[in-house]
Amino acid sequence: MIAIAHPQIGPEEQEAVAKVLASGQLAQGKQVEEFERRFAELCGVTEAVAVSSGTAALHVALLAHGIGAGDEVITTPFSFAATGNTILLVGATPVFVDIEPDTLNIDPAEVEAAITPRTKAIMPVHLYGNPADMDRLMAIAEKHHLAMIEDACQAHAAAIRGQRVGSFGTGCFSFYPTKNMTTGEGGIVTTNDAAIAEQARLWRSHGQKVRYLHTGIGYNYRMTDIQGAIGVAQIEKLAGFTERRLANAAYLSERLGEYVRTPVVRPGHTHVYHQYTIRVPRERDAFQAALAERGVGTAIHYPRPIHKQPYYQERGFDKALPVAEQAAEQVLSLPVHPALAQADLETIAREVIALCR
Repeated sequence: MIAIAHPQIGPEEQEAVAKVLASGQLAQGKQVEEFERRFAELCGVTEAVAVSSGTAALHVALLAHGIGAGDEVITTPFSFAATGNTILLVGATPVFVDIEPDTLNIDPAEVEAAITPRTKAIMPVHLYGNPADMDRLMAIAEKHHLAMIEDACQAHAAAIRGQRVGSFGTGCFSFYPTKNMTTGEGGIVTTNDAAIAEQARLWRSHGQKVRYLHTGIGYNYRMTDIQGAIGVAQIEKLAGFTERRLANAAYLSERLGEYVRTPVVRPGHTHVYHQYTIRVPRERDAFQAALAERGVGTAIHYPRPIHKQPYYQERGFDKALPVAEQAAEQVLSLPVHPALAQADLETIAREVIALCR
């Protein structure tokens, strides 16, 4: 079976972890600091605050912006549940708007139409590693004096005309094992605003500015030095990982373009293909099962939009968002990860085409 994902861990990461274990400094320390510095450089920002997960990054970013009860945050329903959950966790209300039918990213026109006096932030998702339309979204945010919190959990090194995602507003990234780079588990908040970074650090570590001096409350969202060491090694490899993902995606698009709807990338945008997601217009689930029988692993991201999840339906978030709902019935992610051999790519393309004929 050709796997849908394959974490790339080698001797460099193993050696880095062994050094941390030998040092006895396992909690947040110098390796995390180095990882933060390197990731800030990668994104072209001045500050990066490492945390324990991508969900923690979203949660901390919202808290750092002072978003809470009575506030609204406009976001997409077509994402992992953490995008909406973290808004609820700070006491705010997620306002779900529909997505673009081509990129499947949040639709800026729908965002502007949803703004009310209670709106405090926009939270776009750079879905599958494909940057959202930040030109239009930033213009809307600036016009209405809204915070911009980028859910870039799938979009390490994605860019628009060379500017990395996570640098337009406050960025949030995940380092879950299947992501384009990993720390085993972990996340990070990126920003050019020193005050936001300071707040994020307080929320990350029980409101401590220095050890045992608590100027506020917070959480234990710290990253370990083991994770930081893995992250430093992974940053060294990220450009190579990305180059391979781009090449794999280009091959698949060239082969599959006349048979299925392949990913759409806007001019000037760099899609880093955390997922290579096609649209299967009829009997998607049967199509997925047939590919599995032919040795091709796939995944559905996402089979149910957030506003259609039971928890959200029970609390009145269910409304008609037809583009997102149709996408949920059609999307299918194919393997695109750097570990694929040319023979794997040929098999994936051949079997998809065979099922389309």
